[in-house]
Amino acid sequence: MINRVVLFVMDSVGIGALPDAADFGDVGANTLGNIALTTGGINMKNLRNLGMGNIDGLKGIEPIENPKGAYGRSEEVSNGKDTTTGHWEMAGLHVIEPFQTFPDGFPPEIIEKFESKVGRKVLGNKPASGTVILDELGEEHMKTGNPIVYTSADSVFQIAAHEEVIPLAELYKMCEAAREIMMGEYAVARIIARPFSGEVGAFNRTPNRRDYSLDPMGETILDFAKTAGLDVIGVGKIEDIYNGRGITEAIHTKDNMAGIDATIDYLKKNNRGIIFTNLVDFDAKYGHRRDAIGYKNALEEMDARIPEILDHLGPRDIIIFTADHGNDPTYKGTDHTREYVPIIVYGDMVKENVNLGTRKSFADIAETIADLLEISGTGKGESFKDLILIDHQ
Repeated sequence: MINRVVLFVMDSVGIGALPDAADFGDVGANTLGNIALTTGGINMKNLRNLGMGNIDGLKGIEPIENPKGAYGRSEEVSNGKDTTTGHWEMAGLHVIEPFQTFPDGFPPEIIEKFESKVGRKVLGNKPASGTVILDELGEEHMKTGNPIVYTSADSVFQIAAHEEVIPLAELYKMCEAAREIMMGEYAVARIIARPFSGEVGAFNRTPNRRDYSLDPMGETILDFAKTAGLDVIGVGKIEDIYNGRGITEAIHTKDNMAGIDATIDYLKKNNRGIIFTNLVDFDAKYGHRRDAIGYKNALEEMDARIPEILDHLGPRDIIIFTADHGNDPTYKGTDHTREYVPIIVYGDMVKENVNLGTRKSFADIAETIADLLEISGTGKGESFKDLILIDHQ
């Protein structure tokens, strides 16, 4: 029996446009491939040794002759290209009805209710890049004390506030108020607190972001693991994405390196079940900001620490590297992109050089984890356990 599965999400590291990318306006998007093309290449030798470059159709990383892991890519069944949709699908749910979005900003009845509840007027109320809107409205926010409300192509209601103008506790209460309002016909996937600091012309987001999600619309692999008495440990924004459902322990991390540190710390402990990690910097700091060089550097920084993570795996541990969507920094706009995601699997009990091909759903990951841990699955995916385990153990 497998002791632990580490599900390691490289947030937004897509590897090429999906067949239905035209429906999402994303034909030609390829996060990893286009970063490599425009920056002179990416040094990801450690993931490459596990099979990253051998994935069908992947551009930007050269294949090797005998990779040490199993590798493949996955299509997405769900109707979306956002964090919540991707994570819920890899946990075993298909989101067929897309989450509500507000491409023209939020309607007056929503804003009026929100302003009444929080006792302040709002600035913004439109789709925007999180950094651009701070440049545009940050000074006015500092003068008036009014929160900046904005959205994106994703299903989000975001509230930005300077930590010295609106204290964190008050900002979080504002998010709770927005969560109560944004339900039913107005339900968005996430309310996001976006605190920032600094002076006019030099604002910076702080690590004190918090997400207020909807409950998943059904039981996930996390619920089944928790019910079976296993540990389900969320690192980074995992707890927020599932609104705490199915999580037994969680730690919020300030950046990618802190996420890796926390993952290693949990690997050192006596736990059994799932360690579920999200590294969000690729998406939040570089994808949305269309910073291909920063994205490349972050990928290389993460890859350099892969041996350290693998060294802490036990003999009956397995790690799965994947992503939740794309966010091609060379592509138009500032939003996520509809892409294949990589799947790389490694552990002492995993066969070397196994091509998993193209999986039909991220939910194959959930079904495989259920199979490996010998617990119930959601039935939405197809397990690849028998393809990867040595002697089908």
